[in-house]
Amino acid sequence: MTASASQNIVRVPLHERAYDIDIGAGNLPDTGTFAARRATLSHAIVITDEHVHSLHATKVATSLETHCQRVDLVTVKAGEKSKSIEQAQWLWNKLLQLKTDRKSIIVAVGGGVIGDLAGFVAATFARGLTFFQVPTTLLAQVDSSVGGKVGINLPEAKNMIGAFWQPHGVVIDVQVLETLPIREYRAGLAEVVKYGVILDAAFFQLLEENTADVNRRDPQILRAIITRCCELKAEVVSQDEREESGLRAVLNYGHTFCHAFEYVTGYGQLLHGEAVSIGMLCASRLAERVGRIDKTLTERQKQLLVALGLPTAVPDVDHDDIMAAMQRDKKVAHGKLRFVLPTQLGHVELVDDIKPEVAREILQQA
Repeated sequence: MTASASQNIVRVPLHERAYDIDIGAGNLPDTGTFAARRATLSHAIVITDEHVHSLHATKVATSLETHCQRVDLVTVKAGEKSKSIEQAQWLWNKLLQLKTDRKSIIVAVGGGVIGDLAGFVAATFARGLTFFQVPTTLLAQVDSSVGGKVGINLPEAKNMIGAFWQPHGVVIDVQVLETLPIREYRAGLAEVVKYGVILDAAFFQLLEENTADVNRRDPQILRAIITRCCELKAEVVSQDEREESGLRAVLNYGHTFCHAFEYVTGYGQLLHGEAVSIGMLCASRLAERVGRIDKTLTERQKQLLVALGLPTAVPDVDHDDIMAAMQRDKKVAHGKLRFVLPTQLGHVELVDDIKPEVAREILQQA
């Protein structure tokens, strides 16, 4: 099958590191051609997980075989626990066994875990390998596959070991979402909602008006929302690639709470997008509490998240543990918690004068 005529190309303008995001329906088998136009291909290593291997990764590997002398397909266990030092070390050794050199390319086929892990391995092996992203979850398509953040977790903190390593290109096929379990699909929608809150009020309204089409995974609406999310993220990343000006921090709306929820619940009870959903509401309530917004904005977010089947209640865990986990967040500066908070729909700001006891109050409210 060839890519559909309704394909969209989003350019991430990063000077010599600029790259394209190819968004279409049925374009997965064209990954090899896409990569060959953007890199010299001889040896490709496709990294995937056990869930995606037969569903999509083999198709990508087959497409690369037309353009490469050798293609190796490497599979790891599915789940957040694979974003570990041990798994990265296993992959480094595997690359040695496969006689990987600096002319080899890494192609990540999977969700955010695979993209982060494979990207980190690409960034660190042989001082950096060419890297392509083929995200197969909605969350990865709209967020983690774009922007060059790659990394692994420490037992005590998520994404604490990592790098900025931009891909040479991203291939997004909305048809792969047909095989995505409903819970995983809904989790991705949380990041979609996030873009509306932080950057585009009209986009948020479009989601409100099209929840039925979104919930039934209509290909036309999916291409539209994925394209808009990628456009918004590309714009932010192009202005603050390495989080030096503070602009890129807006993409972490809800994530200070989110990462704490994920850690305290053991990286298993909540999917990342589910934790984002809850975290956004906590951040919005915090913005209410300090007088930055009124409750109308929080309620609109909650209604949309509920309509999209996402959780909104804080996990039933010890609040002391949540607060301790938040202190390990990457946005903490000089020991102070920093939160991304809305001032109106479509605009957020990084705020660093929130007292811990105020944040704790929000946990008790939700």
